[in-house]
Amino acid sequence: MTAEAERSLSKVPEVTLVFWIIKVAATTLGETAGDAVSMSMKLGYLAATGIFAAIFLVAVVAQIKAKDFHPLLYWATIIATTTVGTTLADFADRSLGIGYAGGSTLLFILLMGSLALWYRTLGSISVATVSSPKAETFYWITIMFSQTLGTALGDWTAGTAGLGYTGGALVFSALLGAVAAAYFWTRVSRTVLFWAAFILTRPLGAVVGDFLDKPVSSGGLALSRYSASAVLIIFILAMILVFKQRAAKRAH
Repeated sequence: MTAEAERSLSKVPEVTLVFWIIKVAATTLGETAGDAVSMSMKLGYLAATGIFAAIFLVAVVAQIKAKDFHPLLYWATIIATTTVGTTLADFADRSLGIGYAGGSTLLFILLMGSLALWYRTLGSISVATVSSPKAETFYWITIMFSQTLGTALGDWTAGTAGLGYTGGALVFSALLGAVAAAYFWTRVSRTVLFWAAFILTRPLGAVVGDFLDKPVSSGGLALSRYSASAVLIIFILAMILVFKQRAAKRAH
């Protein structure tokens, strides 16, 4: 690849169907892996959040320092955000006692604040502009907030709203379908639709992950969190290796 071609590429992948399939799998893994560490290992939400936050920081620094787009590094960082998001949301909702509604509201405010500050600072929140260290920093902070919000929303929908895991999965799948319809048949901002879909894939992954590993008495399948996480990791790796992803074109 020529130097000019390299300069025209972003540090994030093209947004394709494969991107969204891996994203849903990664968010589901975040739920099962997060629960495995905090609950199955009995470390608690605070300790698990500390562990995943450290992994998240290492992954983000490596991603920002990388000169080009590397699929394995990118998706490892996404998984790091979704695992820390799972345990952080559970800590806020359950250990701090603010509940799913309070946690979701707080995280929504933080997410909107991150997007607003990003836009005010750089003039765009499009993923096509994610090529500078400053833009990447905003990108990953925003993603971390969106992953945490998604966990809280998923738990709120399945638990407090009484829809259960399958009901919650249907609701978020329908909402994602509406976003896809808007993409194909309306002129709604592609940037707005991207972030809407990105946020909605997280609660979908949360309820699917809970469905896999929660007790049968609670509406789950009671599968091993370790086994479910291992299967999801293998699936994600297979998708990355089989379907070669390209870096998105940078906005000019």
